[in-house]
Amino acid sequence: MIESLLIANRGEIARRIIRTAKRLGIRSIAVYSEADAGMPFVVEADESVCVGPANPAESYRNTEAILAAAKSTGAQAIHPGYGFLSENADFARTVEANGLVWIGPGAEAITAMGDKINARNLMAEAGVPVAPGTHDPAESVEAAIEAANAIGYPVMVKAAAGGGGMGMAVADDETALRKEYEKVTAFAARMFGDGSVLIERYFPRVRHVEVQILGLADGRVIALSERECSVQRRNQKLVEEAPSPAVSPELRARFLAAAVKAGEAVGYRNAGTVECLLDPATGEFFFLEMNTRLQVEHPISELIHGTDLVEQQLRIASGLEPNFDVERPTSGHAIEFRVNAEDPKRFFPGPGKITTWVEPAGDGVRVDSGYGPDTTVTQFYDSLMAKLIVFGVDRADAIAKARAAVAGFQVAGPKNNLPFFAELLENDEFLSGDYDTGIVARMR
Repeated sequence: MIESLLIANRGEIARRIIRTAKRLGIRSIAVYSEADAGMPFVVEADESVCVGPANPAESYRNTEAILAAAKSTGAQAIHPGYGFLSENADFARTVEANGLVWIGPGAEAITAMGDKINARNLMAEAGVPVAPGTHDPAESVEAAIEAANAIGYPVMVKAAAGGGGMGMAVADDETALRKEYEKVTAFAARMFGDGSVLIERYFPRVRHVEVQILGLADGRVIALSERECSVQRRNQKLVEEAPSPAVSPELRARFLAAAVKAGEAVGYRNAGTVECLLDPATGEFFFLEMNTRLQVEHPISELIHGTDLVEQQLRIASGLEPNFDVERPTSGHAIEFRVNAEDPKRFFPGPGKITTWVEPAGDGVRVDSGYGPDTTVTQFYDSLMAKLIVFGVDRADAIAKARAAVAGFQVAGPKNNLPFFAELLENDEFLSGDYDTGIVARMR
């Protein structure tokens, strides 16, 4: 096992990784921006290094500063968390070229899955179901219209280099497609440095289901259970649960087999997630993308499998076998709520200084937080303040615990979306388990 670890991230995921490192006796090293000085993750690490100003480009995405911090502190490995540099293939290569251990998949896998067109073509070749769509970028709006006519409206215009729900738009007809094509290509060029787009069939009623995979040190790829991620606003996840209430044992077997094929197709190592769209009317599912990193929602998989996925990441990177029974059936039900500094009605960001912060506690309640009393949520970073995770013997038990935990989570200062979660937990559609990605829009 490695003995020292630099975490190239901030907030709750940095604290999460530090917690596992401490339990395993691994020296933890935090990097932080000037805006994050004094934040909990900075204080809790065994050592901390400032890597630049608040602007992420000058700090958390500053590869030279992060590598310098790793060298000056004697770090053996770098864990990128999620976001920032976690899916940057060039950074992964540079880390390894400098003799450090990269806690994540190889650069080749990151590159292969980073381009949505290349990824869907690779998956189709591997026998993983993909939605009807283009095999090459739509180089012009005329090409996009031709593809849409062949696929059938409505269609999704999707940035090839996008991710995290960004760079996507729906077009119901040719007029809308002309407009959205220009918008998405411009956005993609500005945000990702690549304006390429693909055209896929859009499913008006669909569920977002994903599978956690682990590429082991011996070359095997295993799939754990699925997660339901259909409670979303603007294609961004708000609530996840595991297992999915929509997935039968037969469908689960197909999901897991497809996820293993996806991982094997790119020689995957370490933790990753195969995301799919599920048509609840037919039971068909289609590959959406592969996230070549640890997911925000990984705790719910940890709870139903009884393992620590960060520990498994570190073991894999160290050349060790998993230390949990990968064949053990899942048990119980887990739900995660992303507690964001945002308006609970329109979900607009609402940063500010935290004047009250009281986390709920109790049997089956876990809080992975990045903040605390007297800390400040700034405009420089993602609005995620904490993840509230509940675990019960079944879905009804988990929901009952969630109601109490949401009611007991006290936050004042910045805006927060806890009132939305209280509303969701009384919503008949959510309670039935028969919901889709349109549930939030219908509630609003």
